[in-house]
Amino acid sequence: MWKHGNKSKAWNGPQNRWVAFLAVCFTLVFLVFILSAGNTVPKTSSLLGLPEEKWNSYESVVRFSPTLEFPNGTEIIWQIPDSPKAVLFLAHGCGGRAPHFWDKSSHCPDCIGLPEERLIALNSLARKFAVITISSVGTCWTMGKELIRVKDIIRWWVEKNKLEKLPLVAMGASSGGYFVSVLATVLKFNSIAIMIAEGVFDRVKIEESYPPTLFMHMPKDIVRQQKIDEYMKVLRNKGVDVAELKCMEFPLSPHLLADRIPGLDQSVSAKLFELFRQKGFIDENGYMKNDGRRTHWKEAVRESKIISLDKHLAHYIQEELNLAFAYHEMTSLHSDRMFKWFESHMR
Repeated sequence: MWKHGNKSKAWNGPQNRWVAFLAVCFTLVFLVFILSAGNTVPKTSSLLGLPEEKWNSYESVVRFSPTLEFPNGTEIIWQIPDSPKAVLFLAHGCGGRAPHFWDKSSHCPDCIGLPEERLIALNSLARKFAVITISSVGTCWTMGKELIRVKDIIRWWVEKNKLEKLPLVAMGASSGGYFVSVLATVLKFNSIAIMIAEGVFDRVKIEESYPPTLFMHMPKDIVRQQKIDEYMKVLRNKGVDVAELKCMEFPLSPHLLADRIPGLDQSVSAKLFELFRQKGFIDENGYMKNDGRRTHWKEAVRESKIISLDKHLAHYIQEELNLAFAYHEMTSLHSDRMFKWFESHMR
């Protein structure tokens, strides 16, 4: 009897430990699930290190409700989140306008919300950055009177909304990148980000007080890469904190266009992917063989007669194809790292 009882205890001990181990595992898995569900920052793809975000990723966190104004005839669109922690000026590229960052609504009937621009604005608001966008006078930004005009508008707007104590940062893409690189010599920023542009640092006087500068660029543009390398050395030699973020190409997938473009159906996205594969626009791994601007995908869609595509979506698709090829296109894919750069220089 004694031996039998001893065996029972010897068996129950490991069994109880195993049950306890399973309980701990279940608790840990449950905690991870809860924490993940509450996380508003898009997850990252382990394959390419890119955010697995969709066009509506921030829907539960923030909604567009911008204000449209015309101070002295200049179009500005802005939105301030609850308890803002910083102010962000977003400068568009050539052919762009302030409405490109915002969705069409009763607040902004002429807004069009291009996929990458709108995601940058949404991410900004979700991170508690007050956002102001200003339209250039012409197709591209100019470096004369327009600099003073934008400087005065930003100062007026900041004072009007009592945001003077908040850090001020800026991001400019393409023509907007050149503009921001000069604007930073007449308006004090905590830091700036220059996207798909090298700035005009050979034409401005750089002081040690110039703001920390992040270059976000696509290395396929070899000439621009060489210029950025050169200007980073110039800035460092002046004691300016600088860094670069290289934006690389990535493959298309059947669902990618639908994930990133509002109003594009999943079935249409899959048909477009298959059409691109059949026409040889992408390789066997889904990578674009050419810049989207040089790919005759619109003609292929018209000729296929099996894809019904709203005309207004063509511009959106074009932007994403350019981005996938990674040659001179605005991108929101690395917004997380851009905002970490801003936040690290806000003290």
